[in-house]
Amino acid sequence: MTEDGLSNQRIRNILESTETIAMVGLSGNWSRPSYFAAKYLMEKGYTVIPVNPHYKEILGRKSYASLREIDGPVDVVNLFQRSERVADFLEDAMALKASAFWMQLGIVNKEAAEKAVDLGMVPVMDRCMKIEYARLFGGLTWSGVNTGIISAKRPNKIP
Repeated sequence: MTEDGLSNQRIRNILESTETIAMVGLSGNWSRPSYFAAKYLMEKGYTVIPVNPHYKEILGRKSYASLREIDGPVDVVNLFQRSERVADFLEDAMALKASAFWMQLGIVNKEAAEKAVDLGMVPVMDRCMKIEYARLFGGLTWSGVNTGIISAKRPNKIP
């Protein structure tokens, strides 16, 4: 178990029961980790709903300015946001009846995680859905980890 206290089986259960993911902070820039993760998850059969007010469309899907604008079901709210901002999305995630509140690699907010539990969601911290899927269902290779594409840091320059 890691800092979020979730076992491999619990993460696997979340991934198996998920159909729709609202990705808050999904970028339309192909070199950003969120884009790479979303594209991968879409290829694995998930419906990814982009949430980013700076884009009208990402990966062929309508992008919403906020979680409040989404009118369909959402299983997981996946956050590509700074740790101090994630709590701002809790109420909207609950309103969507999301079962999991997923904070990406490098994002840890224990207070938000505790509140997510109080609101009926499973909090996941400091994990990438793409990496967890590949790790638990096969497909994780060294080339998939060491590409430098999946990183919590913005690239200074694309090689």
